[in-house]
Amino acid sequence: MPVKIIGMIGVTPPINDATVHIITGGISPDYLKSFAQAHERADYDLVLVGYTSQSADGIAVASYAAAHTERLSFLIAHRPGFVAPTLMARKFATFDQLWNGRLAVHIIAGVSDVENMMDGDAMEKPDRYRRAAEYLDVMHRAWAGPGPFDFEGEFYSVRAARADVLPLQQPHPVVYFGGSSEGALVMGAEHCDVFAMFAEPLAVTAERMEDFRARAAKHGRVPRFNLSLRPIIGETEDAAWPKATHILELVQKEMATTGGQLAADHSAERIMALAEAADIHDQRLWMPLAAAYGARGNTTCLVGTAEQVADACLEYYKLGMGGFLLRGFDPLNDVEDYGRELIPRIRAGAAALDGAGSGRQAGDLPG
Repeated sequence: MPVKIIGMIGVTPPINDATVHIITGGISPDYLKSFAQAHERADYDLVLVGYTSQSADGIAVASYAAAHTERLSFLIAHRPGFVAPTLMARKFATFDQLWNGRLAVHIIAGVSDVENMMDGDAMEKPDRYRRAAEYLDVMHRAWAGPGPFDFEGEFYSVRAARADVLPLQQPHPVVYFGGSSEGALVMGAEHCDVFAMFAEPLAVTAERMEDFRARAAKHGRVPRFNLSLRPIIGETEDAAWPKATHILELVQKEMATTGGQLAADHSAERIMALAEAADIHDQRLWMPLAAAYGARGNTTCLVGTAEQVADACLEYYKLGMGGFLLRGFDPLNDVEDYGRELIPRIRAGAAALDGAGSGRQAGDLPG
């Protein structure tokens, strides 16, 4: 399989030229349409449709974008607990059928207890992951069809459940997850297909991948992996680093105005510790912006020319990283730049490694 390239679509134009998060704010149908079409032109395979406790509904956003694209697929973030798993299984299956198999699902448990309470969910994070594991168990059973089936768990009790609509993709759409806590890893190893990771140093990444392979193997599963990062590219390396510094200055100014936030989860704590250890790891993995933003979300960067950043991505590919979520700080323009300069180099390099036999395991191929 070829390497998977994932983007992320926002729903409203950015407020400045150093946009870190793009899923909050109102909704602009014209912008959403243009943003999705730009990803398709840039040769992205999928786009993430994010989730927060105040953002637009992900399935509706993805459906609108799907109506204005032809082949682009949608990685819809979903937070278990607010919609019954049997109903959500049918919602996802309906999307998959209507849009010709252009669906993947990203499971999240919520970054913080405070944010979850915005939707009235008082459950603590470890319990949310246990609930999510049951949720995925029920959803997979519903997708398997034809039913009926019963389920009795700690959080869900289902009797004679069945679904008239099943996913077009069989046995089911690919399920992603992310996280560093024990609860996240236990849930993902048993129920998910792709472990979505933030960019960290190569040695640390290799250790985490090996640990997760061992966890998944206990359930008879062979996991796949995806890396989320923020490329900052310039025509020359001397142009790329000042560009990165300029973005950092804008983010620091924003944080000084808003007050900023501290790391809120295990993943953020890991990133903050790495940022404290060094500004740069592995030559071009740049951490100061992640530190400035409290390591919330995807904020670690690769800085350099398009060729240098592509080569850095391929070092992760050699470890078994089957896909990359690439998004920048000038969202629409960066998508166009990546499609012209970066994505072709990553695809060509990955194909060359596959053709040469890079030692990648079959289970590490992207899903």
